[in-house]
Amino acid sequence: MNIQQIRNATLVIEYAGKKFLIDPYLGGKGAYPPIPNSIRQDQNNPLVNLPTSIKTIIQSIDAVIVTHIHPDHWDDAAKEVLPKETKLFAQHEEDATKIQNDGFQNVEVLQEDTVFEGIQLIKTKGEHGRGEILKIVGSVSGVVFKHSSEKTLYVAGDTVWYDGVQEEIETHNPEVIVVNAGDNQFLEGGSLVMGKEDVYNVHKAAPDAKIIASHMEAVNHWTLSREELKSFTNEKAISSSVLVPDDGESYTF
Repeated sequence: MNIQQIRNATLVIEYAGKKFLIDPYLGGKGAYPPIPNSIRQDQNNPLVNLPTSIKTIIQSIDAVIVTHIHPDHWDDAAKEVLPKETKLFAQHEEDATKIQNDGFQNVEVLQEDTVFEGIQLIKTKGEHGRGEILKIVGSVSGVVFKHSSEKTLYVAGDTVWYDGVQEEIETHNPEVIVVNAGDNQFLEGGSLVMGKEDVYNVHKAAPDAKIIASHMEAVNHWTLSREELKSFTNEKAISSSVLVPDDGESYTF
């Protein structure tokens, strides 16, 4: 497999001969207003440019997986540039209907036993924060990829560390894990995605796995920088296990 960090939670994953686009956030730098009730209200989103052209990102894509439809995972630019016949997977019927209303004709709800071109795609649980904030932010998902010719890959999506993530790791024993690790927050309510201690918990649950930290420094409400996470992994002596890619960087496993 090859995993390329594009920007925010957007990834291009080549797996068992197929190419997947995850959570496309393709608007130009500063195209959207800042996420409200959070820091950096003077900075429009995305905070940074795409590392390559949209044409390069979407070319030869076999399927798109939208873990949830928050606008930094499924934006207006993606709706405009992706061909309407593109195969899309959504987390549930509600999201699928909204994506179909955007004009897409080939939308499927991800299940725990979905098979696409011989690749097993398993929807996983997630919690987009802790406590009362969950009533506001709505449901999210991740996905596990399995194929006889590949290592097992777990893309956790917009979730904090909690017992559901531990259960997914114990169930699927992934050898590669992508976590959204910018510790994004509103002014109140705590972490919406993983912070550094969450990443450390993932490592402790899957000590032999390679962990890729995505969703960093691209939208205004991030609170954990790449440099801080790298320093933390060095302190914990896990930097060989936790990879912190720059936008555009890719890894092969």
